Formats: sequence, C-alpha cells, structure tokens
Amino acid sequence: MSKPRILIADDHKIFAEGLKRLLNEDFEIAGIVEDGRQLVEATEKLRPDAIVADISMPLLNGIDAVRKIKKVHPGIKVVFLTMHPDVAYAVSAFKEGASGYVLKNSAPDELIVAIQEGLKGRTYVTPLIAGKLLRAYESGSQPETGTDAVLSLSSRQREVLQLLVEGHSAKEIASVLNISAKTVEYHKYRMMEDLGTKTTAELIRYALKAGILES
Repeated sequence: MSKPRILIADDHKIFAEGLKRLLNEDFEIAGIVEDGRQLVEATEKLRPDAIVADISMPLLNGIDAVRKIKKVHPGIKVVFLTMHPDVAYAVSAFKEGASGYVLKNSAPDELIVAIQEGLKGRTYVTPLIAGKLLRAYESGSQPETGTDAVLSLSSRQREVLQLLVEGHSAKEIASVLNISAKTVEYHKYRMMEDLGTKTTAELIRYALKAGILES
C-alpha cells in the first residue's frame, strides 16, 4: 500500500529537513519548497495528497499560496505549521480551506496526527489555541488588531505588501506580479490609507509588526 504523498513548504532549510525526517516513516515526501510561489508551482507539478506549509514565507505567504492552490485543486489537504499562535491566522487559514493548524513547537507531537486527520476529511487544531478559535467563531468579531487588518486586505494587496517588505521596487513588483507599476503604486497607497500609515516605511513597519510577512 502506497504512502500518502506530502509536499513541505518552509523557508528554513534545517527545519524543513527535520520535518522530512519526522514524516518519512508515515508518508512519502514529494518535495520541499522554500517560498509561496514555489509551493503553487510544485503543487501543480507534483500533485501531493497533502501539504505542510508555513505561513510566513518569501514572495508569497502560505495563506495566499493555499488560496491559489485550493481554487485549482480543492481536494489537496493542507496543514499549516507555524510559529503564529494568533487566532486571526488560524481563522484565515481555515477560511482558505486548511485541514489543520499546528504550532511549530508542538510539531513532534501533533503534526502526524493533524495530517492523518486531514487525509480522513477531518480538521485538527492545536489544543493551544482551540478554545480561542472557537470563541472567535462564536463571537464573529470584526478585525481589531494589526494582524486582522493585514489579513483583511485583498490577496493582491498582500502580494504587493509582501514584496515591498522584501525590498522590491514598484518596477520589480510589477514584473513579478505581471501588472503595471502604476497598479502597484495604486495598491500601495490604498493600503496606506486603509491601514492608517503615511509613508512606505510606516506601511512596511506595520506589516512586519503584524507578523504574517517577514523581511
């Protein structure tokens, strides 16, 4: 009987290799990628049964990468493995079709179970945030924190913001996203307005503080 095929997405090579060793006995490792855009491309090429993905990754964060993947391959299961205990991330992850949410410091104990549950069509949430997540769903609260505000931006805005944080110019961002530099500037100024920042530097600091994007 063949093992389920797993694609790992994490930009920390040593951590990703550790995940490979952890999962190797129960699953076939289809591949390891280091950023969100590679994840989208590798999923199309490798067609794994499940994905284990970080949230904060270069070029495209894990949540937006999974949104793109789920539009084309809704049957692929996704478990987010992240350092973020903020419930806002978990809410957004499950909104995009995730099957599991595990914190990195709990990975050895919980990750295999989370993947197996996902493959069975069930959902797994790390017990560390399960109660807070349930309360968030029950309250239906509106965005209040910087994290929520960044997550409430459109997927295109978050792509632009991520590339700004990584130091790319408007021209470079336009090339990566296949849009015009004017469109990049439009998104930037709309985000500045929505997030209450006055300069590009303030916008970048806001994004870094929110945590979903890393420099």
